[in-house]
Formats: sequence, structure tokens, C-alpha cells
Amino acid sequence: MIDAEVARAVHVLAVVLWIGGVGFVTLCLLPYARFELPPQGAVDAFEAIERRFAALARFYILAAGASGLWMTVRYDLWYRFAEPATWWMHAMVAVWAAFAFVVFVAEPLFLHRWFAARAAHDPQGTLRRIWQLHVVLLTASLVTVYGALRGIHG
Repeated sequence: MIDAEVARAVHVLAVVLWIGGVGFVTLCLLPYARFELPPQGAVDAFEAIERRFAALARFYILAAGASGLWMTVRYDLWYRFAEPATWWMHAMVAVWAAFAFVVFVAEPLFLHRWFAARAAHDPQGTLRRIWQLHVVLLTASLVTVYGALRGIHG
């Protein structure tokens, strides 16, 4: 059972660092960039900090996914996906899949180009749109964390 305990610790730490970072970007970085910096400086600051966080987020997302899968297999938790009361299992997979898609597929394939092109002619509007998307993702993440905590601890 040591492997499952390690997987749980890795899972919790990865989620805390990943969603905590999303919270920082959403609640601190983007508002600061939008309201305290000149438009081009705001875009440059956001890109520089987000680039550093993205590398960490990729690691956290992989660690959370791998440890979550390991616990599901190890504890044979597949049945939870069939029970409406454990909706948060589906939510965890959906949030994980959304973030994995963004950082591993969308960013490299088209989001960076879209951001650069849009920010070149409307930096404030682009940062506002990015902030809105981050709010949606952060909200979904926090609802999922809340649901998982309530589900696990009654």
C-alpha cells in the first residue's frame, strides 16, 4: 500500500501546485498586467511569467494524471464513474483533460500564434479574454476540488 500512499501524496501536491498556479495567474498576474502596466509591457510580462509557469504546469498535470490513474487502478475505483454521487470523479478527469489539451495541444499548435496576432492589435482586449478563460478554468477546478474533498471526506 506504500505505492498508493505515495500516489495520493503526489496527486495532492501536484493539484495544489497546479491549481494554485492557475489561481495566481488568474487572480494576481493577469489583473496586475491589465491594470498596472502599459499595454505592450503587460503582454510581455504575462508571456514571460506564463512561459515559466507553463513548464511547471505541464509537469504538475502529468503528475496529477498519472497518480490519479494509479490510484484508480490500485484501489479499483472504476465503479465510482458509474455512480452519480461521485460526479467529482468525472469532473477531475474533465478538468485534467481540458488543461492537458490546452498545454500539450492547443498552446503549441495554435494558441501562441493566436495570442501574438491578437495582442499585436488589441493587447488589453486579448488579456481580458485570457483572464476570462482563466476564470472559467479556475472556477471549474475549484468546484472540482470542493466536490472531491466533500466526496472523499463525507
